[in-house]
Amino acid sequence: MKIHSLLFILLFLFSFKNLSAQSKPSPQLSPKKHYNLVLIVADDLGYGDLGFTGSTQIKTPHLDQLATNGVTFTQGYVSSAVCSPSRAGFITGINQVEFGHDNNLAGVEPGFDIAYNGMPLSQKTIADHLNKLGYVNGLIGKWHLGKEPQFHPLKRGFDEFWGYTGGGHDYFESLPNGKGYKEPLESNFKTPDPITYITDDVGNESVDFIERHKDEPFFLFAAFNAPHTPMQALEEDLALYQHIEDKKRRTYAAMVHRLDLNVGKIMTSLEEQGLSENTLVVFFSDNGGPTDSNASLNAPYRGQKGILLEGGIHVPFVMNLPGLLPEGLIYQEQVTSLDVVPTFLALAGDTETSMDMFSGVDLIPHLTGKTPPLADREMTWKFTISRAIREGDWKLVSVPDRMPMLYNLAEDPSEQNDLALKHMDKTTYLLKKLGTWDVNLPHPVFLEGAVWKKRQLGLYDREYQLEQPIEN
Repeated sequence: MKIHSLLFILLFLFSFKNLSAQSKPSPQLSPKKHYNLVLIVADDLGYGDLGFTGSTQIKTPHLDQLATNGVTFTQGYVSSAVCSPSRAGFITGINQVEFGHDNNLAGVEPGFDIAYNGMPLSQKTIADHLNKLGYVNGLIGKWHLGKEPQFHPLKRGFDEFWGYTGGGHDYFESLPNGKGYKEPLESNFKTPDPITYITDDVGNESVDFIERHKDEPFFLFAAFNAPHTPMQALEEDLALYQHIEDKKRRTYAAMVHRLDLNVGKIMTSLEEQGLSENTLVVFFSDNGGPTDSNASLNAPYRGQKGILLEGGIHVPFVMNLPGLLPEGLIYQEQVTSLDVVPTFLALAGDTETSMDMFSGVDLIPHLTGKTPPLADREMTWKFTISRAIREGDWKLVSVPDRMPMLYNLAEDPSEQNDLALKHMDKTTYLLKKLGTWDVNLPHPVFLEGAVWKKRQLGLYDREYQLEQPIEN
């Protein structure tokens, strides 16, 4: 009897222990840390028109703060000197001429097929890759990678789109049946409100995207129109720059000011939502400023949008991620917009995509000291009539109507002294390397109008302002 009683007591205690264990709530696992990804792209911004790149005329405190708190790349490049091919490059991570996206996207030229008038469907975008990792992807603003339905951003990995598919837009107005810069805004998640000022609208919609998706991994592509033509600014912004005598330059300064304010909105939203510490923000311009059309300034670099001198492809470039990237780092080695996709994917935890498929590299290890700096990097460019190659400090540019041009950028960043004849061995070596790369490229899948070729050639002979304006 005693043995039975003892067994009963032991069995009761054992059962009670199990019931107690089952009744306790399971410990909550901390959510897996994820990084949000924000890409902010200006359109036709001059290199020398921000405070952190040397401007004293145009005030850009929010972009300056982004640079001060993050990493500034003094040798940041894009893969093309014009909008559409540059975007095809940084949205895929692959040099766009290697899949036939050589020209700027416009109408369909004779002999070409409208079905191919956009970024080739064979290419995956950063949004396609991030979809597989559970990210929600939003594009706010400009697309310019194809207007036909098959090229639409919602078919290229993006979950949300608010903006326009063309290459530019009026800042104040869109029309229901409008074409070109007056085309209607579109969205798949709301009925777009009438435009107030499109730079503000892109900023506001970007903030709205952040607030709606703050609790999940997201990728936001904030594709601003500013300061691309048409030259249109708000009166209150023009008043800030009334001391600038040149009307076009005054309007341009006001447009850049408004761009800066809206970058500030995005950064404030990330902070208010508690997302600053786990959000990588990247900012650059899609190409150099077209000094002849929007009064931008690429100082100290010669050239402009449309050509492969430094002024066309050397752009303001910043990465910001508090807690991971060094604050205030001035990184002096070459980087490219083609590095954005592999950097984003590595930070998002992608272990399946082969990084060898990309033209760029993951920058994070180089910026945090885990791997050596990217010294003596080779870069190649091709845009319609122009070809260029950079290897270390040496850069060679080739256009149809003259001998190749050779510059040592360490000694001559403004490309004033052509050394091609003085260093024939270097000229021959780089020209052969560039030519071998060029003849292995596929044919362009579409062409822009032939009139642009002559115009681009003329831009190599223009005089460019290489110093900041003197302020009174």
